[in-house]
Amino acid sequence: MIQIQQLQFSYPKSQFRLNIPDLKIRESEKLAVIGPSGCGKTTLLNLISGILIPNQGTLLSCGINLNSLNDSQRRAYRISKIGFVFQEFELIEYLNVLENIMLPYYINGTLQLDEAVHERARELTKSMQIDQYLNSRIDRISHGERQRVAICRALLPQPQILLADEPTGNLDPVNKQLIRDLLTKHATETKATLIMVTHDDSLLDQFERTIDIECFHEVVETA
Repeated sequence: MIQIQQLQFSYPKSQFRLNIPDLKIRESEKLAVIGPSGCGKTTLLNLISGILIPNQGTLLSCGINLNSLNDSQRRAYRISKIGFVFQEFELIEYLNVLENIMLPYYINGTLQLDEAVHERARELTKSMQIDQYLNSRIDRISHGERQRVAICRALLPQPQILLADEPTGNLDPVNKQLIRDLLTKHATETKATLIMVTHDDSLLDQFERTIDIECFHEVVETA
């Protein structure tokens, strides 16, 4: 599903370096990514989603060489293949909850909006216990409720690859387990590859593999 070889990435004017000689993530695998803050966990997700482009190396995803895509092709790949739960949610405050969840279908014609999608949206919001807020503006609901809206939006298109960047942050222990279980259950049912960044060791038992991204991170010393 995802194959990374000899990948190198750095941010301009930064000492941060991410070097991944070889990493393979199987189709339908459930993978947890751990490591201290600033070591490259979010960077890895952004590379897999095509938001960032490697400086060197190869990144194949869903049979696509991401290095060869232009900006519009990467956007199409992201919409059609990727469900991304961003750490900062990336919700639009002037839209209501339902409109935010349906947003991928509004902005890209490759996703077909039909009654099955509406029904799936209703089921997701019920499972996340936010169905009572469908007509509420994003700026009128709590931080934790916004987090669940972002997760519903990522799950709705039934993506082949589900990327979750600290999706359980700022949640109590019960809701952390609920969100983790919903993500893994969805991945199992849709045969999606799940890659989740987390700092919480208590959530790792439901994942098939855990990688420490710090093994691929280095800070280049400057004179």
